Amino acid sequence: MSSLLSYLPQAEGLLPKWLFFIGITAVGNLVQAYRTLHFTAQVYLSPDARVKPPPGAAHPSLTTPLHSRTFGTWTLLQGLVRLYASYHVHEASWYQLALITNVVAMWHFGSEWLLFGSVKWNKGLAAPVIVSVSTTVWMLVQYGEYVRA
Repeated sequence: MSSLLSYLPQAEGLLPKWLFFIGITAVGNLVQAYRTLHFTAQVYLSPDARVKPPPGAAHPSLTTPLHSRTFGTWTLLQGLVRLYASYHVHEASWYQLALITNVVAMWHFGSEWLLFGSVKWNKGLAAPVIVSVSTTVWMLVQYGEYVRA
């Protein structure tokens, strides 16, 4: 077990471990986004009752197989930045890039929900919104604790 733990980020505090965790989760998201529409369609539930569920999904969504794979690839890119930043949390450039990935996620999900009205609030949307908002706030508050000039 200790040999497995040695692969985790070694920096003090929980933030590097959290960045590692959400980075690994993004890799898992890539796999599911390429295999099924089910989970991506839950994130992008349509507020329009006239929209029918996509094939293999139980909820109305504008999600297509192409959108699901694009979303998975986008999530992988963000996850890779977060993974790398988890090991380089004291370097301003990697810390800032990881922070920006969360700001981009906040903008994307928030604008689809509040600005464009293309998705409705639900548990599928709540998870990425909560993770991106809380991680952004956490990283802003802790910036001086991790980044070394």
